[in-house]
Formats: sequence, structure tokens, C-alpha cells
Amino acid sequence: MLNASAQRTGVALTERQKIAWLRLIRSDNVGPATFRDLINHFGTAEAALDALPELSRRGGSARAVRVATAADAERELEAAYRFGAVFVGIGEPDYPPALRQIDGAPPLLAVKGNLKAVTRPSLGIVGSRNASVSGAKFAAMIARDAGMSGYVISSGLARGIDTAAHRASLQTGTVAALAGGLDQPYPPENVALLQEITSGEGLAISEMPFGWEPRARDFPRRNRLIAGVSLGVAIIEAASRSGSLITARYAADFGRLVFAVPGSPLDPRCHGTNDLLKQGAIVTTSPADVLEALAPLSREDLFARLNVKEPAVEDSRSTPAAPDDSDRARIIEALGPTPVAIDDVIRHTELSASQIHLVLLELDLAGQLSRHGGNLVSLAPQE
Repeated sequence: MLNASAQRTGVALTERQKIAWLRLIRSDNVGPATFRDLINHFGTAEAALDALPELSRRGGSARAVRVATAADAERELEAAYRFGAVFVGIGEPDYPPALRQIDGAPPLLAVKGNLKAVTRPSLGIVGSRNASVSGAKFAAMIARDAGMSGYVISSGLARGIDTAAHRASLQTGTVAALAGGLDQPYPPENVALLQEITSGEGLAISEMPFGWEPRARDFPRRNRLIAGVSLGVAIIEAASRSGSLITARYAADFGRLVFAVPGSPLDPRCHGTNDLLKQGAIVTTSPADVLEALAPLSREDLFARLNVKEPAVEDSRSTPAAPDDSDRARIIEALGPTPVAIDDVIRHTELSASQIHLVLLELDLAGQLSRHGGNLVSLAPQE
């Protein structure tokens, strides 16, 4: 049994700060990366909120950007409290420490259940919705053994493999990542399972607003959460176009371990996992394969060793001066449809990092910028 738990570091947000953070992340064109840059640039969420309309205008927006109101944020906080959930900010002690490390981590997570689940190392287990009996049994074996060894099991509440993994780890701890709001679980037949998770040793998490019904394009964000909270992800029975492969890709991008269970070449449910093995995933034929590979990553000082960068602390710095029109034109000219590193834009234009980031924020809030993994940006395609 692991004796390790992640270090709980950070500072709790005040109620006023939490309302401002929720307003900011719920405003138009503000994603996690934009949120981070706004806080870094303006010092506080309240100052960033005041700047949104002017930033959007300078970026070329044809209409005023929608800024979430305090009443909107207060209604969502109230809905969370009624549901028995809370919001946890990225700088707070109860935020999942592994998730905090990834590029573009959600600034706020809605969570319900046992918050102690996020202080322990996690293993993600995902796979086919139409799982075979043997696939579901093997997923349960890994989840049960990993749970008994001290790992929390993370998955996506889907039918098949996800369900088997959650059920096998109800007593030891499991995290269910949702594609919609916490009050909109999918699929409906797993509502009772989610209740078992959140009323016991487990936890439900989501970055989506309360009342948000999940759509197809929301599930990759859910997969990203699973990979982000986990030290490694085990893939069991994934077809060639399975969403589980998206989870595996995120895990690899985040530097997590990727485990794949080999299957029959004649079973379409195994084509994706067999391809992962060809690409270098860890061959997994027993729970021991997973536990042995994870052991070096599960030391008590894990997150200190990885030198995690703490999120920006809010302060009351003065608002930086905006670049002039000629500098703004140089920055936009340096961008194009091909993603480029922000550091390369800084070197190319020879302007300051603060000027570059401010113009990128203007373009982003005006819907003129696309952000990509690895701190890459490009001009958004024009419709």
C-alpha cells in the first residue's frame, strides 16, 4: 500500500476572488491559457474583467465581448452549493497536483465528493464502451490491484471499461471526469454509479458550467482531464477511432505513462490498443506491469521533485501600457495560419514579452487567434 500523498500546497481564494475567477473563465473567448495570461498581465481577475471590452476592441472584434456578470457567477456558485459541490482554483490546496502541471490546466474545477482523493497518485483506466466480458474483467483487475496499492482510479464514467474500472475501485477511491456540468452526467444509466462515487471514497470533477449538457466536442476535454490528473493511463480495448486514443495522446503529451493491453488482431475493439503498442506504449498483460512502472513516479516528494510552477498569485500591479499601432501590426504580420511558438514571435519582432502577450490577448478575445499545445499560436481561420 502506498504511503505517499501529494503535497497540498497553495492559498485558498476568497469568496470575492472566486466570483471574479468564475466570471473571467465564463466570459467569451476566455479559455484556460487566456485566463492565465490575463491574470499574469493584469494581476487580478477583477482588473482583467475591466480590461476585456477594450482588449477585444483593439483585437478587431466586430461586437462587444460578453463578460459574465457577478450575478451569473453567484447563480452558478449557488447551484454548486445546492448540488453539494464546490469550485477549486488552480492555486488552492485541494486542486489535483498532477493536473496543475499540465499546459493550460483549468483555472477552476467543479468537484463533488471526497476531496482527499486528489491528494493521492492516480491511474487512469479507459477503453471501449462496448467492452467484452474479458476486457471489463481485466479493467476491474487492474483497478482493484492499483486501488489496493494506494492509487486512485480515474476514468470518464462511460459504459464498458470505464464503468468496470469505477466499480472495482469504489472502496479504494475513484475520480469520474465529466464532459458536461456535474449536474448533467452522461450516460444516464450511470447516474446511480456517480452517486456511489461521490457519496463514498471518490470524487466527480468537471470544468464545464452547471447545467451544461455534454456534446460530442466536449468529450476530448473530459479525456484531457483524465490524462491530466493521472500519472499514467491504461487503455483496454480501444478501436482505431476510439476516444480512448485521445486520452492516450494527451497522456503522452503530458509526459505520463501510457499502458496498452494487447488484443486479438481479429477484434476491431483492439486495433487501437495494438497500434499504441507499435508506437511504444507499455505492454500490459497483468496489473503488476502497471504497478511496477508507476512505482518510481509515486514517491512522496513527487511534485516537489518535478519543480511545479505555482500559478500566478493575484496582486494589484498597474495596468501595462498598450503597444502602439505599428508594434501591433508587426506582431500580427509575424503570425499566420501555421502554429508558431510565442518565444519565436518575441525573437522575430524584437518586442518585449509583455507587448507580445498583450496583443495576443487582444486577438484571442476578438476571436482572431487559435491557441495550440506547446505554447503555440496561429491566426484563426476566417469564416
